[in-house]
Amino acid sequence: MTEALAAEYAIGFTYGSVEQQVAEAPAGAVFDIALPPSCFSECLQKLPVGSAVLIQKPMGETLEEARAILEVCRERKLVAAVNFQLRFAPFVIAAKDLIDQGATGELRDMEIRVTVETPWEHFAFLKNAPRLEIVYHSVHHIDCIRYFLGNPAGIYAKTLRHPDLDMPESRSSIIMDYGDRVRANIQTNHFHHFGQRHQESYIKWEGTRGAIKATMGLLMNYPEGVRDRFEVCRLSEDGAPAAWEAIDIEGTWFPHGFIGAMAQVMRAADGEPDALVTPVSDSIQTMACVEAAYASSRMGGVIPEYC
Repeated sequence: MTEALAAEYAIGFTYGSVEQQVAEAPAGAVFDIALPPSCFSECLQKLPVGSAVLIQKPMGETLEEARAILEVCRERKLVAAVNFQLRFAPFVIAAKDLIDQGATGELRDMEIRVTVETPWEHFAFLKNAPRLEIVYHSVHHIDCIRYFLGNPAGIYAKTLRHPDLDMPESRSSIIMDYGDRVRANIQTNHFHHFGQRHQESYIKWEGTRGAIKATMGLLMNYPEGVRDRFEVCRLSEDGAPAAWEAIDIEGTWFPHGFIGAMAQVMRAADGEPDALVTPVSDSIQTMACVEAAYASSRMGGVIPEYC
């Protein structure tokens, strides 16, 4: 199987083990680990001390696994980042730049909504995963909100299975608590079996001076996707909203988000200070939010005192 794939895609080298690959790796190699999350810690222990490495998301399937990964990275002095590549999607980079310039004023609302039909048959390896939607999908959204708003004071969440799918939970509602001034919500439904007309996949930022909406086209009509859309609305001096303006953004989440995620590690390996945007030391905070979301879902809501 490995040899056939290597021949089909003209891959010059294949290896039967991590040890063999490490032994034959050139000096200064950057390692890209794309394995089941439960294998990350063991694999990282086999890398040379001080290696540069990009770890596929999620950073473990539980916070306990994430802590073990962080500990190995620290012990072996790895230049390590997690592939939370939504931060590097061109529309997120553009939004961050505009917000940092003050285009929206003070952020008051951030919403991520995904209502799509996901072809789960493409991800059969997740069928027996103990957790699914939050840790493998909405983890990107949680991380993206943290990127703009920092660590939340708390998490409220409910995640649940779909009765027509023999897989773990696949629909989620998540509220990230930033106090009384900022609302941050994530809504995901991967079972909109009703055509593309009312499918949604977007990130929306609203502030005191303007708003931004980025349509994540990849997630609609997956895997072909539809065109991304990036729109900005600014308030005039008298407070009246201007018309929404569509801005062309070069590139898209796939592959450019992945390019950015690897580029940060390569830059850090070359000694560029502060190059890592998703270091393991920050990514574990995203995993803490994921764990809190699952805990909130288990505990349930406040039961009304029905009359």
